[in-house]
Amino acid sequence: MDLAGKKAAVLVEQMYQELEVWYPYYRLREAGVQVDLVGPEAGVTYPSKLGYPARADRAAGRVSAQQYDAIVIPGGYAPDYMRRCQAMIDFAQAAVDARLPIAAICHGPWLLCSTSGLRGRRATCFMAIRDDVRNAGAEYLDAECVVDGNLITARKPDDLPAFCRALLAALAGPGGPGE
Repeated sequence: MDLAGKKAAVLVEQMYQELEVWYPYYRLREAGVQVDLVGPEAGVTYPSKLGYPARADRAAGRVSAQQYDAIVIPGGYAPDYMRRCQAMIDFAQAAVDARLPIAAICHGPWLLCSTSGLRGRRATCFMAIRDDVRNAGAEYLDAECVVDGNLITARKPDDLPAFCRALLAALAGPGGPGE
């Protein structure tokens, strides 16, 4: 698949789940997508749950959703930290408002709970936050990957193949792979 010319933001913060950042990051790059790691501060290295470093290319407060064709919100405990940064919330809300493909896996929908992005939508997530997702207005489904329009959600690292296929199809647009 050649998605050259497309651009995606993968959000990072401390305590992220390693596979949920790096699997989509490299899968997107393999497809020709330019990928930025976006965190609260540019140039800061955020450690994963196991200490693996992710250095933010861009600061959330210094980019706009209009610069991207999609955003990825990984899990781990990073979304809890993302929700403590207004610039991260604002960036996610701007992506919701722009109707960009938003791919959130595991605890990733936690960030969306601080936006309007789950209201009236179908979504999945790690089971520990399903009540949060419901309380944010979504219909929770226990499924490998749920696609509701531009919203793509998955439960856990085992779901990454289906999650990434759905994300790549969304970036390809109507008639693209998976359509």
